[in-house]
Parts: sequence; structure tokens; C-alpha cells
Amino acid sequence: MNKTSDALLTDLYELTMAQAYFARNMTEEAVFEFFVRRLPARRNFFMAAGLEQVLDFLETFHFADGDIDWLTRSGGFTPDALTALRTMRFTGDVHAMPEGTVFFPHEPILRITAPLPQAQLVETRVMNLLNFQTMVASKASRSVLVAGGKPLIDFGLRRAHGAEAGLLAARASYMAGFAGTSNVLAGARFTIPTYGTMAHSFVQAHQDETQAFLHIARARPGNVVLLIDTYDTEAAAKKVVALASRLNTEGIAIHGVRLDSGDLADHARKVRRILDDGGLVGTRILASGNLDEEQVRALVQSGAPIDQFAVGTAMTTSADAPFLDCAYKLQEYAGRPCRKRSEGKATWPGRKQVYRQLSADGKLNGDVITVERDCLEGSPLLVQVMQNGRRLAPSPSLTENRRHAELALAQLPDTLRQIERPAPYDVRIATALTALAQQVDLQT
Repeated sequence: MNKTSDALLTDLYELTMAQAYFARNMTEEAVFEFFVRRLPARRNFFMAAGLEQVLDFLETFHFADGDIDWLTRSGGFTPDALTALRTMRFTGDVHAMPEGTVFFPHEPILRITAPLPQAQLVETRVMNLLNFQTMVASKASRSVLVAGGKPLIDFGLRRAHGAEAGLLAARASYMAGFAGTSNVLAGARFTIPTYGTMAHSFVQAHQDETQAFLHIARARPGNVVLLIDTYDTEAAAKKVVALASRLNTEGIAIHGVRLDSGDLADHARKVRRILDDGGLVGTRILASGNLDEEQVRALVQSGAPIDQFAVGTAMTTSADAPFLDCAYKLQEYAGRPCRKRSEGKATWPGRKQVYRQLSADGKLNGDVITVERDCLEGSPLLVQVMQNGRRLAPSPSLTENRRHAELALAQLPDTLRQIERPAPYDVRIATALTALAQQVDLQT
């Protein structure tokens, strides 16, 4: 049986519409833009992520023989449509905000310009990739803002919504400022630092907790981090101190201990005292256990002696906002600007650009959304990254995207850095865009 491709990772109606376009020879140039309509509750901004995977998808887009075979057997597709799909490749242009860019509702972060069937058929996968990583990066950045520079580690793979989600969440959170991930494949695929400790099951499998610590230390002597809350946390900390001198004779240092349950601040203070009194002043304390940005902030503000935080489920699933109200809408076809006017879902027509202005101290001071040809003060955020189906230049590395995100967060004014309540940010619609919308309304 022939293999299928990611081209079939789409909604049926995309293929139905493409067949209708082929039948009517509607293959002129179309412009689609991806944006998010509104911020989730208690959020102040989004962080763009997922562009690299979108470009990979577009550059390799094709219908494999197995795809065509399945579509033929499924019925409902004409021979002419199947022939058109068999030879289709993405030949369009892409403009986008760089990954790590902070953006706001209604600002397009990606624009695809391509023959209508192509631009339509890639919709579902493009939205799938951008929505998820942008959602996770936006969530992860909130922990970064409140961690006070302390390292954050992604521990979310086992509760992620599938393998791809776990991988891309590790990528998006690292880009947003996390120090690394427990996800080994993400480390290998994206060159992200990997971190790990041990599970309670390892301790439980031993009759003696000290023996468990000894065995895991010898198994990975270069990075010994011991989980100490399986039974009695403070008692385990004392066992760690007692074991340290024995391990030192073997050239093994205890780099850290992990707390995963209970009152983390209280345990951290007691454990820190035990470690320090035992001479382990350099042994770090890692906290985990269903943490989110609010708990991280509370622990930091309490002054708890915690050196690192592992954030898992809440970040990987973006638990408080598990989806974005995103859209991929037709803005122009065959040179004619298009606009949707549905109640609560109206769009701004035409090809657009976003200009960002900074205050004298380098902080975000307002954005303007306008038509592409309208040059305004400030920095344009959308840049061309693909032409005729090929990248214009090698994509930035994940490290470069990470630096861009770091700068973006540093440019946030204090009002946008808070995580408790929403703060207004000035996003204006330019006169040129308003005029174009009025013109389109008169014609439809």
C-alpha cells in the first residue's frame, strides 16, 4: 500500500472547495492571513510561534500516491481534480512575524499569497501548527516573566495531548525562555538542553531510600538530582547529607534535590537548612508538582529558597486557555479585496502590515494595522520569508528565535508584564485600512 502524506492532514471541506475551484478555473492569486481575534481572560499579549514548522510543511507540500489512491477509493472526487492534486506543489509567497514576536488581537502574524486552491488547501495544517505553538509560547512566557531569572524546565510530555504536542510544546516553551525540557526526542530534534531526575517508583522499588539514592547517583554520576519526597521529605534530605561524603569518595557530587508535593515553600526552607548545615550549600533545590505561572510567582515572592522550577501540564496544555480564537481568512482574490462581515467575526480586508512604535525607554508604545502599501512610522513586523514556494534565506535557529523572544519580553511595559489582570494596549486601525473596508462594503 502506498504511503500517505501530511497533505491529507486537513478538513474534508478544504478538498471539496478545491475541487470546485478547479472545476470553475478559479486559480488566480489569493491572499489569506492568520490572526487571533481576542485575548483569553487575564492575558495581555500573544507570542508568535510555529513558523518554522509551517515553512517545512509548505516547502514539502504534495499529495503522495497513497493520498490519491485513498481519495479515489473514497469517492466524490473527479478525475480532473485528482489529477490537479497529484501534481500540486506550493508555489506561493509567505510574509510573517518572526517567531518570538509579541503580538495582539487582529494583527496578522502570517500572510500566504498563492493560487487559490493552494492557499485554501494548506489552511487547516497552517492553523494547527500556529495555534498550538503560539498558545504554548504565550503561556510559557508568563512563567518566564515571574520566575525572576530562575531556570524553568518543561516537564509536560506525559500529559501532552499527543506526541507531536509534547515535542512542539518543548520547542515553543524553550523559545519563550524555558531553560530546557525533560523530553529527550525534543532535545535531539531541536537541540534543546535536557533535564531529568528520577521517579517515586525508583525509590519504592528499593527497600531502603538511601540505597535508591546511591544507585541512581551511580547510574548518572554527572548530574545527580534526587527526588526526596516519596516518604518524609526532611528525613530524606538528612539521608542525602549523610550519603554525600560517601559519594564524594567516588567522585560524585549531588547537584540537586527535587520537591514534588506538599507545601513547597515550607519544605524548601527546611531542606535548604538541612543541606546547608550538612555542607551541601551548592546543592540546588528544584520544585515541581503541577506548577503554573501563578504558583511560580507566589513561590518567588515568598522568598522560598528554590533554584529551579519544573512546569508541566499547565504549560503544555495551556490549561487556563487551551485554545486560541484564531482564524485564517481570505483577504484578497484576483486583485479584489475581500471582507467577512459576520456578526462578531468581521475581518479587515486586503494585504496588511503592522507597524510598532516604541517609547523613549524602548518599551512597546502602540501598534497600527494598515494596508500593505501604507508606510507609517515605526517598525514593520511582517517580513517576507518565502517566495515561489521556497525560503528566501535559511530560517533563524531556535537559539536566535529565543533571543528574539527575550528581547520582545524585555520591551513589554510594566502594565503588560503582570499576569493577574488584563491591561489595555493601543492597537489602532489606520485610516487607509478603514477606507478600504468602507470601499469593500459598498461593493458587496
